[in-house]
Amino acid sequence: MSKRLRAPRHLRPETARWWRQVNEDYALEPHHIRLLTLAAEAYDRCAEAREQLEKDGLTVPTGSGGLKPHPCVAIERDARIAFARLIRELDL
Repeated sequence: MSKRLRAPRHLRPETARWWRQVNEDYALEPHHIRLLTLAAEAYDRCAEAREQLEKDGLTVPTGSGGLKPHPCVAIERDARIAFARLIRELDL
């Protein structure tokens, strides 16, 4: 695109740089920019879940004394899938 767009403020700095770079490299229509933003948000959510898992581990204790998967395992998985599908939809 000829005009430089600003990345959404809530994105992590490295994700915002990626968002801007994609906008500079490709001529995106407004609906593509929305998909790109969703992909960037999914990427950030995945990273956030990964960081939490690194702190807490893959499992959490249950009330009965056992272990179950940390809720961030599902968050990370779902965010990865969403990111991959959105990137595929954008044909990047």
